[in-house]
Amino acid sequence: MNTNWIKAFAPATVANVSCGFDVFGFALHQPGDEVEIRLNDSGHVTVTQIMGDANLLPREAHLNTCGVAVQQFLHATKLAHGAEIKLTKNLPLGSGMGSSAASAVAALVAINHATGNKLSRKDLLPFAVEAERMACGSAHADNVAPALMGGFVLIRDKETLDIINIPTPAELIAVVIHPHIEIKTSDARQAMRKTLSLHDAVKQWGNTAALVTGLMKEDFDLIGRSLEDVVAEPVRSIFIPGYDRVKQAALNNGALGCGISGSGPSMFALCKGEASAQQVAKAMQEAFQDIQLKADSYVSGINSNGAQVISSQ
Repeated sequence: MNTNWIKAFAPATVANVSCGFDVFGFALHQPGDEVEIRLNDSGHVTVTQIMGDANLLPREAHLNTCGVAVQQFLHATKLAHGAEIKLTKNLPLGSGMGSSAASAVAALVAINHATGNKLSRKDLLPFAVEAERMACGSAHADNVAPALMGGFVLIRDKETLDIINIPTPAELIAVVIHPHIEIKTSDARQAMRKTLSLHDAVKQWGNTAALVTGLMKEDFDLIGRSLEDVVAEPVRSIFIPGYDRVKQAALNNGALGCGISGSGPSMFALCKGEASAQQVAKAMQEAFQDIQLKADSYVSGINSNGAQVISSQ
């Protein structure tokens, strides 16, 4: 049994990506969560330390996403080991940046490494999805899949976890702005309409297909035209102070498109090139400042690697 501490990193993610509610997501390079895991012979999973959460997260393993993910892994692999977990939260809670997903994914990559990397990344995905179900009541994969597998992903079917990685242009840069407020994913999901008009459904399907086409053809104009959301944005944008002002600032400063990251309150913009992305980030942050709301900004290319083991000692 490997009793070394294994430390893994899992990145922030942007889910939905405007038109792709519950089916699109992509990984950033930074920020992200770190999880350290050490195997033992106790037969139990314990979370012994959490840093960076202001004592808000549960320490009980069955109530914490990283603990649930490890429990699911050990049960499925029929390993009798116990595990001690230390979690460092670098992602803000309730931010719309895949905070719960990053913790679960980092834990899975660490425990898989500690037990000999017997499972593929795709094999680990169901355990991460179960952790998401515990955290927010919905077994969605649009954060855990890109965090685990990297890149820009399409969840064709969440029941079978049919995941497709979509190539993206090298010049595609994401901006994520996190205003200092919290929106619980469970609350944001409850606010969603349960039915759609055929008109809205057809519009959303068209944009979803066009965004995939734009990414694969490296057609930045088409990418921009496709970043339109008639399903979640009309409902969820109401919860984000200054949403229309911040979005317009992004578009006025060259963003291809702008929308809500996950369930919010973070907002994302896609840009062509680093210089454009830096200008858009500055404009969006200033727009939040204009309404006296502090916000952090992150600029990143699409992270094609996903979660990684960063030390083993």
